[in-house]
Amino acid sequence: MTPPPGWYRDPTAPHQERWWDGAAWTEHRRAPEPTGHGPAVDPSQGTAPGYGQHPASGYHQAQSGPAPAAPPPTGVVPGEPSTGGRGKAVALTTAAAVLVGAIVTGVFVLGEDDAGSPRTRTPPITATTSDPAPVTDPPSPSPTASESPADDPAVVEDQLNGVTFPLPDGWVRPKYVAEDDVMMTTDGTYDCPADGGVCRHGLVVSRTVTANAESSPKVLAQQDIEDAADDAYDRDLVGNKPFGGIESHEEVASGPVAVAGRAGYYVRWRVRTAKGPGGYVQSMVFPSTVGTESPILVRYVFDAGEDGPPTADMDTITKGIRPIGDADTGGGVGSGIGPTR
Repeated sequence: MTPPPGWYRDPTAPHQERWWDGAAWTEHRRAPEPTGHGPAVDPSQGTAPGYGQHPASGYHQAQSGPAPAAPPPTGVVPGEPSTGGRGKAVALTTAAAVLVGAIVTGVFVLGEDDAGSPRTRTPPITATTSDPAPVTDPPSPSPTASESPADDPAVVEDQLNGVTFPLPDGWVRPKYVAEDDVMMTTDGTYDCPADGGVCRHGLVVSRTVTANAESSPKVLAQQDIEDAADDAYDRDLVGNKPFGGIESHEEVASGPVAVAGRAGYYVRWRVRTAKGPGGYVQSMVFPSTVGTESPILVRYVFDAGEDGPPTADMDTITKGIRPIGDADTGGGVGSGIGPTR
C-alpha cells in the first residue's frame, strides 16, 4: 500500500512541498501552506483529496484507521507531516546549529598543535604565473671541512692505492689514454717520430705491485726500470715502434726516497732512441699507507729535448704525493726517510 496523492514535504528540499501522485514524486513543488485550507489540488490533473498527507509518514490527517504499510519508493526516512512555517523554522534552526557545530569541531581538530592546544591555520598560498617571484636572501654557506682531493683541481687522487698526486702546471688528468693506471699526462699530443700514431711528452703511472713476492722497494724499482723503458720508448701496446726502438740507456740517478711518509727507492734512466730525442724514465716503489701496505709502483716517462717537461717535475710530483686525507705528510729525495719496512 502507498499513500494517496497529495502535497507532502519534499524529501530533497524540506523547506518546500512536493506533489505525490500516489505512485511517484512529480516535478511540482510549492511553498508550505497553513493547515485547514481545504483539499489538496493535483497540479496536473485537477483536484484530489489529501492535503496534510505525508507519504513518508504513511497516514492522512483527515482519515482514521491504520496507516498504509509501504512508504513511497523514494527511500525517504519516515517523518511527521508538514506543519507549515513553524516546522520549517525549527528544522532550519536545527540544521544550522549542526552545521556550525561541525565547522567549529573541524577547526578545533585541524588547528590542534603537537601540544594539544587549539589554534587556527592559514591555508597555503599558491603562486600563479602572474605573481612576482618571491625574493629571498641567498642561503649562508655552512661551514665545511677542507676540500676533498677530488674537488681540488690541482690534485689527482689514486683511490686504489690511497694516495694523491699534485698536478703541476702543464699537466692534466688523462684523456683518451690506452695505458692503464695513468694518473696524469702533459697537455696536448704530437705525431710520433717513427711508426706514426700519437705521442705525449710526459705521463705518470701509479699501480700496485701484485705479481711479485718481493717487498723491497729497492729491488722492485731495479727490476722494473727496464720494463718501464721498453714500454715507453721501445714498443707500444700494439707492437709498433713509435720512436724506432731504444738504442741505448744509462742510469742517471737512484737511491732511497721518502714518499707519503714511507721509505721508498727510485731508479732513473736516460734513454736514447732511433728517432726523436729519446727521454727519461723513472721507477719508484714505496709501501702503501693503507691495507696490507702492498708496494706501490710509480713510473715517470718524460721526453727529452726542449718540448719535454723538465725532469725537476719528477721531484716536484714525488714530494707532493700524500696519503688521502693527510695533507701534511710528504717526501722527496733527501728528506726524512721514515721507517724502513
